[in-house]
Formats: sequence, C-alpha cells, structure tokens
Amino acid sequence: QVHLVESGGGSVQPGGSLRLSCVAPGHSISDYAVAWFRQVPGEDRKYVAQITRSGDNTYYAESMADRFTISRDNAKNAVYLQLSSLTADDTAIYVCAADTNEVVTTQPDYWGQGTQVIVSS
Repeated sequence: QVHLVESGGGSVQPGGSLRLSCVAPGHSISDYAVAWFRQVPGEDRKYVAQITRSGDNTYYAESMADRFTISRDNAKNAVYLQLSSLTADDTAIYVCAADTNEVVTTQPDYWGQGTQVIVSS
C-alpha cells in the first residue's frame, strides 16, 4: 500500500501563488504516474493535471494549463503542482493520486488525503 502525502496548501490572496507537494514515504514516486485533482465540498472532484511515470509528458485540464505547472523531482521523491495567479474559484482541497501505469487512468491505484487551498482577500 502506497501512502501519498500532500503539503503546501494554505491561505493566499487573489493573484498569489502556492506550490503543492506530493510525496510517497517509503516508496519511489518515480514508479508512478501522478495526477492532481481538486475537490470542493458538494461538487464532483475535478482533474487538474498529471505527469507521466517517465516524466516525459504533462497534461492539464483545459482551463488550468496557463496558470498551473506540474513537475517531478525524483531525487526528492516528490511531485509538485505550482499554482499561480490564483482566484477564489481555485479554493479547494487538492489531492494527488498515483498510478502504476505510464499515465494516470480513470481509477488511480492510490490517493492522498489532500491539502486545503483557500484563496481569499
């Protein structure tokens, strides 16, 4: 069982930035494709971005590619999601998921608990 741990969330003003991290203690995150999703209470979980297991490719939800950047640092055993130009609509719990396939499928193998991002003035 792989336990994913997210961090980096917090409160930020509109226009601000945050960098979220996803790690897998005791496991090599380079063995997995990793995706970020976000969840607002009462709404469906929404896909944000993913990075393939090889790290060769990244994919984004259409509305987020110009403001968010996903990356991985295998030496630090982490996947990051850089959030920029944040708006109140970005307020959500951000959750990472890992998949043993080259890309994250519709049913990832592992999920984290999430980290809260609040964008407010």
